Amino acid sequence: MTDKTFEIPESMRDMAEQSVTQAKSAYDQFMDATRKAQAMTEQASGTMLESAKEAQQKSAAFAEANMKAGFGLADKLVTAKDFKEAMEIQSSYAREQMETFSKQAQELTAIMTEAAKKAK
Repeated sequence: MTDKTFEIPESMRDMAEQSVTQAKSAYDQFMDATRKAQAMTEQASGTMLESAKEAQQKSAAFAEANMKAGFGLADKLVTAKDFKEAMEIQSSYAREQMETFSKQAQELTAIMTEAAKKAK
């Protein structure tokens, strides 16, 4: 019986890699604009409540880390030689992200719990 693995053509991988690079660039520009807007908001409205500001900064950092992880996945997927390798990459990513999301949720919960305590 012959091995019938699906090979991803190199030209498609190159095109996908270019798309990922362009998406990363657009994302970096978006994050830069977001940071500038956040700084302007803080200056215009005075000092934010410390806990809210911390939660906002954490959330933004988590979003950035999660997007970078997604781009890392895309980088790996465009180099996959076949469907099996792509599925292994995807499965590994899913496991890692579930752990990451759990940790992020715990951190945000701790921040909000502390904020609630301070508010009382």
